[in-house]
Amino acid sequence: MSKALLSVEQLTVDYRHPRGGLLQAVKSLSFSLSPGEVVALVGGSGSGKSTSAAALVGLLSRQAILRAGTIQFNGQALANASQRQWRQLRGLEIGFVPQDPAQALNPIQTIARQMLEAFTLHGVSKADAAARLPALLAEVGLNDNQRVLASYPHQLSGGMRQRVLLAMAMCHQPKLIIADEPTSALDVSVQKQVLDALDAVVASHGIALLLITHDLNVALERADRVLVMHEGQLVDSGTPASLLRQTRHPYTRQLLAASPAFLRVPYRKPLAAAPPLMQAKGLTKRFAVAGGGMFSAVDQISFPVLRGGTTCLVGESGSGKSTTIRMLSGLESPDSGQILFDGVPLGGARSAEFRRRVQMVYQNPYASLNPKMTLEAIITEPLRAFRLGNKQSQRDRAAELLAAVELPVSLLSGRPSALSGGQRQRVAIARALAIAPELLILDEPVSALDMTVQAQILTLLERLQRENGLTYLFISHDLAVVRQIADYVVIMQQGKVVEQGAVKTIFSAPGAAYTRQLLAHIPGLAGQETAIWRSA
Repeated sequence: MSKALLSVEQLTVDYRHPRGGLLQAVKSLSFSLSPGEVVALVGGSGSGKSTSAAALVGLLSRQAILRAGTIQFNGQALANASQRQWRQLRGLEIGFVPQDPAQALNPIQTIARQMLEAFTLHGVSKADAAARLPALLAEVGLNDNQRVLASYPHQLSGGMRQRVLLAMAMCHQPKLIIADEPTSALDVSVQKQVLDALDAVVASHGIALLLITHDLNVALERADRVLVMHEGQLVDSGTPASLLRQTRHPYTRQLLAASPAFLRVPYRKPLAAAPPLMQAKGLTKRFAVAGGGMFSAVDQISFPVLRGGTTCLVGESGSGKSTTIRMLSGLESPDSGQILFDGVPLGGARSAEFRRRVQMVYQNPYASLNPKMTLEAIITEPLRAFRLGNKQSQRDRAAELLAAVELPVSLLSGRPSALSGGQRQRVAIARALAIAPELLILDEPVSALDMTVQAQILTLLERLQRENGLTYLFISHDLAVVRQIADYVVIMQQGKVVEQGAVKTIFSAPGAAYTRQLLAHIPGLAGQETAIWRSA
């Protein structure tokens, strides 16, 4: 092993608590990283991994205190570095990929302007920078570079925005890239493209990569070494092979056990024959694009949503999943085609009865809950909107729903800020169930959660479906999750449905080349059948 490029010794970070006192987020963290090495830092929500990443790039919040420890980068001590020193390092010698592209990108500037700024801040001319942009975007899987560069962030999917951030981090070929959950919002194909691009940069230029993730499958497949954090401490470390052979800490075993890609669960039993609760028939949606012309986001798609079961809509970023969901829920009107709900055609505006029978659970539990409202107010909001019950009956219903999603009733008076990501998503599910809907549209409901919490939420959803006879339309890019929870699978690519069918058929005998590609890209370890579809 060559001399360490990054060396962290006994790093300790505290946060000032709003009510006084300190919360220890990172406790005596020590590790090193050599040129060309890939180290994955794995852990659940609240494990301290993102705080560690922020400390390593000088981006700790004002509430954070770097209590102790040293950070050495390329022979330079950084624990007490000034912001001027950090600004000289960030982007040029240390590339940083933040977790949330919606917050990291400026909403009122085009992608081209923001990427040019990443170059020109460190002395590259605009002409030279502009010439390098197309190849840089292609390297992270964005081949439609003219459209991407002319777009504003809101005009791109979440996965496309994340790849823009990756391209910006790689633009100066830094010595070190720190990627904080860079693929958590990406489908398996795009995830593979992004990780392959990172691998290529590391291999060709000797760049060190610190990959921070809650996805143990990715860590085991891509890293030279894996560091496992739990409650602010480093509890396990080693090569992927050594961790699989013998894990020293119970938390590492828990992560392995909770990962869908390591499960060998049977397929769900076939549903009893019944008319679909919802049907899409020949739906098409086009949008105008900059410079003229029309872009077909969804093109003549048809599929059923099985009554009492889970229909999964799968596809990469830009495949048309989000537009499809917006049409089904009434947030967009199709240019052509028809939507049937319980056998009845739906018009452009959705009736109050439809909104009562169909509810949504969104991807990001940090954005979907109002931080100023108590949990009781959040959960009872649909009841108030539909004028169902009085204050006491609404409070009783909120308590009943909290218990149903396995949270203590004592949290009713609390606010979302006091909850973890998994707890917030449970509250979002409770709110969606408040008016006893028949159909839940679940838009990537577990993609922002770590493996152990993800497993808990999936188990909860299965129990609620069984007890309440719910129908789920489940949108996901994680095929390991889809295999575990689906009855029927719809595969989308570039606005079209390329294959659909029973989950067992899709996973054991896929007919479309694109489906086979998606299945082949499920993260796994070389020489081992961690891709669960192979064990069907």
